[in-house]
Amino acid sequence: MSAERTVKEYRRGRWLRPENVLMSALVRAGLVPSSYVLTTKGRKTGRMRSNPVTIVEYDGRRWLVAPYGPVPWVRNARAAGRVSLSRRLETRHYAIREASAIEAGPVLRRYVAVATATRQYFQADKDAPVEQFVAEANRHPVFELIPVGADAGPPAPRAV
Repeated sequence: MSAERTVKEYRRGRWLRPENVLMSALVRAGLVPSSYVLTTKGRKTGRMRSNPVTIVEYDGRRWLVAPYGPVPWVRNARAAGRVSLSRRLETRHYAIREASAIEAGPVLRRYVAVATATRQYFQADKDAPVEQFVAEANRHPVFELIPVGADAGPPAPRAV
């Protein structure tokens, strides 16, 4: 890992909600490639919560990455064990399985290569060896998306 690389720490600011509303609208319209609106059930309130996310495909599977760490949607997803992803007029439902650090490393490397807006939250550079991503996997939860119910049928649209 490079000692010179400064990693930005995620902080919820006053612009978070308006930014999420705007991004969610763009994602729902299909205007942001590889992005979806993630919906989780609030672990305390039971209310449905939505956040824009980028999905990556690696090793023939689809992965959900938390570039900002264990933010509320991560805690909600862990508690429920299920999430929904929406894009345009389609919503799909998934069970989730949290990846180990070894398994998450290559997924995080792929994520950093495609989700350029969040690179500043990673210590490892996009061209770093997988081992550097494994080393910081505990800071960026990664979940495998496993289709459930009717969504377990034909493959979902390809992510990047």
